[in-house]
Amino acid sequence: MSSSSPTATDQPSSTVAALLQARRDKVAKLQELGIDPWGSRFDDVHPIETVRKQGDSIAQDADNGPTVRVAGRIMLLRNAGRLVFLDLVDRTGRIQVMIGKKQVGADIWPVVGCLDLGDIIGVEGRLGYSNSGEMTIFASSLTFLTKSLETPPDKYHGLVDPELRQRMRYLDLIHGEGVRDRFVARSKIIEAIRRVLTDRGFLEVEGPTLQETAGGAAARPFTTHHNALDMPLVMRIALELHLKRLLVGGMERVFELGRVYRNEGISPRHNPEFTMMEAYEAYGDYASMMDLTEAVLVAAAEAAGAPETFTWMGHEVSLKPPFPRKRYDDLLAEVTGCDPLDPASVANEATKHDIETAGRHPDVIKSELFEATVEKTLSGPIFVIDYPAAVCPLTKRKTGSPDIAERFELYVAGMELANAYTELNDPDLQEELFKTQLAGLSDDESMARMDHDFIKSLRHGMPPAGGLGIGIDRLVMFLTQASSIRDIILFPIHRPHSGG
Repeated sequence: MSSSSPTATDQPSSTVAALLQARRDKVAKLQELGIDPWGSRFDDVHPIETVRKQGDSIAQDADNGPTVRVAGRIMLLRNAGRLVFLDLVDRTGRIQVMIGKKQVGADIWPVVGCLDLGDIIGVEGRLGYSNSGEMTIFASSLTFLTKSLETPPDKYHGLVDPELRQRMRYLDLIHGEGVRDRFVARSKIIEAIRRVLTDRGFLEVEGPTLQETAGGAAARPFTTHHNALDMPLVMRIALELHLKRLLVGGMERVFELGRVYRNEGISPRHNPEFTMMEAYEAYGDYASMMDLTEAVLVAAAEAAGAPETFTWMGHEVSLKPPFPRKRYDDLLAEVTGCDPLDPASVANEATKHDIETAGRHPDVIKSELFEATVEKTLSGPIFVIDYPAAVCPLTKRKTGSPDIAERFELYVAGMELANAYTELNDPDLQEELFKTQLAGLSDDESMARMDHDFIKSLRHGMPPAGGLGIGIDRLVMFLTQASSIRDIILFPIHRPHSGG
């Protein structure tokens, strides 16, 4: 038995065929022995992490350790004649197992000869330490659970191509260093977010994924068609408008963790299908949402085991609250030297960065200039507050400053992590802003894209509220210090691929 196996890319096809056939021959041998190669129920399994904690309290020379029962995948296999040593791995950890012919008996020993790297087995035995001092389960029984018919990637030259790792995520999880830990952290982060929100009285709800009108964000939707009703539908691009309808209905604190879909580009920070958390609180505002955002981020970082300070994407970041809060215009003035209140000054600066200015709204020019110059300087976490009103159609205006929207975005390492508003609840102003946003479209297209029912819901009265959106994928990317969003999405989208 070998401690590693080559892959098809490393060996001639004849060698690969022989290796694969040898595994199938072992399937036949197992069947001859009356063993089901695909296993069955195996109860009372102890997580390897729990077993290792038990072992920490055992003296290394003791021979009376507890009996434990584990199951997992064989990741290392060494044959020493009448003894076989293997490393067994489950989701929680790795442990050495010693299987001896005398200990498991003559009936089981032939099964040991059918083991390969990648097979899944269950063992029961005494927990102790080997002569070399390694924590070991000394097996008294072995249960075959699943045969692996494919050879695993080579230890040194195997699954290294990033796209191949994402396409074959199952192998990446088995063999990639730290990959499984990242996705375990993702689950813990989401659990922590839910806990913070439910502890504060928020109810988790579910909005529709298929919608008549895409609203709540400026993005291109995926389109589809409902055959039975003979009507076009779109995949949602945001969670916002249906959650606000619930505020109208008296559900005063609601949130959703859900998938949204945007028919746009792919990059290290963008995937067409991604996860958002949006929360809405009646009688709150964007300041209360800052407090909530800090609580969510701190709890998520603790759940992920992220340090309070670290370097990510070339930025020194600190998760110690309170996070700094800076006005949008102040940051623009500091970084560019232009006067944010003077459209001519902003336009002049924008031309230096090849930003088109002719015939465009001054706030749109300012927004593009901010993206081009300021965002990359924000190490954070930092709340950027008080945005230009014209680029915030769903946001309440600041009292006494109708050109300023009560909005913030949380930035870290030059990347937007969260977005929040004091929500606009004036139905007439909301309708006017929607029309402005849809200006330039034909009357028919404008009517089709206007969410008239949402406007009608506002006319029934939505309480003053604060709303918050957090991109879960980007948050996980940040807290696990991943370099690409594709590293923390289990199955990111890829170009079509042919082959087995």
